[in-house]
Formats: sequence, C-alpha cells, structure tokens
Amino acid sequence: MKIGGQATRTIWVEADGATVGIIDQTQLPHRVVMSRLVTLEDAARAIKTMQVRGAPLIGATAAYGVCLALREDASDENLERACATLLATRPTAINLKWALDEMTAAVRNRPRGERAAAAYRRAAEICDEDVAINEAMGRHGVRLIEDIAANKNGERVNILTHCNAGWFATVDFGTATAPIYTAHNRGVPLHVWVDETRPRNQGAALTAFELGQEGVAHTVIADNTGGHLMQHGQVDIVIVGADRVTALGDVCNKIGTYLKALAAHDNGIPFYVALPSPTIDFSIGDGVAEIPIEERAGEEVASMRGRTADGRIETVRVVPDDSPVANYAFDVTPARLVSGLITERGVITANREALANAFPERTNDATAMQRTGTR
Repeated sequence: MKIGGQATRTIWVEADGATVGIIDQTQLPHRVVMSRLVTLEDAARAIKTMQVRGAPLIGATAAYGVCLALREDASDENLERACATLLATRPTAINLKWALDEMTAAVRNRPRGERAAAAYRRAAEICDEDVAINEAMGRHGVRLIEDIAANKNGERVNILTHCNAGWFATVDFGTATAPIYTAHNRGVPLHVWVDETRPRNQGAALTAFELGQEGVAHTVIADNTGGHLMQHGQVDIVIVGADRVTALGDVCNKIGTYLKALAAHDNGIPFYVALPSPTIDFSIGDGVAEIPIEERAGEEVASMRGRTADGRIETVRVVPDDSPVANYAFDVTPARLVSGLITERGVITANREALANAFPERTNDATAMQRTGTR
C-alpha cells in the first residue's frame, strides 16, 4: 500500500541486513515517523506501546524480535528468554504466540552459528505469507461487495468497519480492508464508514489515513453512530478484523465490535469477519469464557492526543481527575452473530465444522498440542 504515493510495508529489514524498520503508528496520522528496532527490548517495547499493532503485524514484529535476540546470543536460554519477553507484551492476539512457535521451530534444531540467519529467513517468510494471505482474502471477500453492488444497480456500496484492520494492522494490504481495496481497484463504487474507535482512535487515526492515501471514499463517525446508520439503510455490509477466533467461530476483536454485530443482526445487515488462518485458535472453544481480555492503562480513556490549530501535538485530559477509569481493549462476538468468516481459503461459516474443514492441518496441530500438554 502507499504513503505519499510510495509503496510501503509496515515492517522491513534495513539496508544493514540486521536492524528492523517500522512505521511508528503512535505518531499517525499527523506525522509519518519511521523507527528502527535494534534489540529484543526494542521489539517488545514497540508491541507493548502499540508502535505496531494489529494481530498479524504483532506476530511479524515478534518474529523479528527473535531475530534481533539471536543476533546477540543464539543460545537455547536466550531463545527462551526472547520468546517469554515477547509473549508477555500483549495477551489477546493469538498471532503473537503462533509467530513465536514458528520461529522456535525454525531454529531450535540448528547449530548456534546458523540460528540467526535461519531466523531472519523465517521472519521474512512470515511477512511474505501474511501479504499473500491478505491478498487472497481480498479476492474471496470482494465477491460479497460485488454482489451487493450488482443488486444496487451501480449505486455505491456502504461498508462499516471498526478499529483498524487495514494494512497498518498487517504487513501489507490488510484483513478487513483487503476486500475493500480489491473492490476499489476493480472500480466498484463504494464508501466506508470509519468508526473512530475509542479510546486509541485507530479508526480515525489509521483507517481514515490509509483509505485517504489510497483514494477510497470514506467518512469518520463516532463509535455509537453505526446503529443509527443501519436503521436508516445507510450500511450495506459490516466487515471487521479479528485478534483471535476460536474453534467454534467466536470472534475476539477491538472493544465495540460486539455492539456493531448486535446492531447488524437487529437490522438484517450482513456482518463479516476477515481473518488470516494464524488468527484461529483451535485450542479453545468458548471465546467469552476462555479468551484473556487485555486491560490497558486507564490513561488511554482519560486522555486524548491530537494536533492543535498551530500544529503542536498535544495530549489533553477529558475526564475528571478523580474519576476511576476502566479500559477493556477487546470484546467477543459470538459465532451466532457472524454471517461468515473471510479467510485465505474462502468465505466460510463461523462454526467448528467449517473451520476444521478449511484448515485441517491447524486442527491437527491443536489436537497434538492438547495431547502433549503444550497449549
């Protein structure tokens, strides 16, 4: 995807072949800042402070974090330390653990002298695989938009999305935005309603920015506007991303997703979730009971960051000083509210049978892990 007309990924290896470049997403949309990750601690900090965010990109960054750690010390002990450090950064997105498992498998049985090079190769593969998966989701999901466009006789298709499941959440192209960009590139008339997504405003800051860079028509709305738009026939389809999907099809995503699903269900509007297969956690079933929901610092809710009229970037407090604040980062949408899952292997039903049939190798891996107690 593009920034200022130049094709850019969200993560890359710098010219020195070792350090890792990222777009610092905490600076967007007002500043485009590229940062370097030099150490394991840099990678862990980037994930924890949300310089990088979105389940697929978190996984890719963790993979390169392992590379940076092994570049300094390729011992088994340091590999374990690196994985433990990275795993502790964000508890909800399953791609993080998946990527660490992939990196461990790629290097564990190699001589120490070969481990760093093998790690960089596997991390690069993880990034390329993510892009290929997202492009495949775009090809499958675009049919949903094209069908609506055909039924509307050329009128624009209105799509509601939540948070940022665009290319800033992945290595490139995005998950929920993949069908949108594919439709846009095919000339399908469309418009995207962009939830601001409090408290970190990923919709207003990131989704709106990237859609604008690609020339996609969009409008930023307050989080609670979606239901009103649905009631008045101004939403044709809802497409969101996911941080974890269970074996039963329950979807964990940014807080507020569940409310959008309820409103869509009440108004007979299709609600789709776009996800790459590494986001599926076949080891759990009931998302509400089993997925750990990250609780972040209350300051994210109590304050807002923005640009003043004279160009300064400032943070201001928006709640009383003595008011307690709760900040749940995710919620779970039950499978019964999901019209379908857009995956790299097609659009499938949100249930155990469909997921198992689409990804039998992942189901077998999860079963083996449960038998050996390595969940």
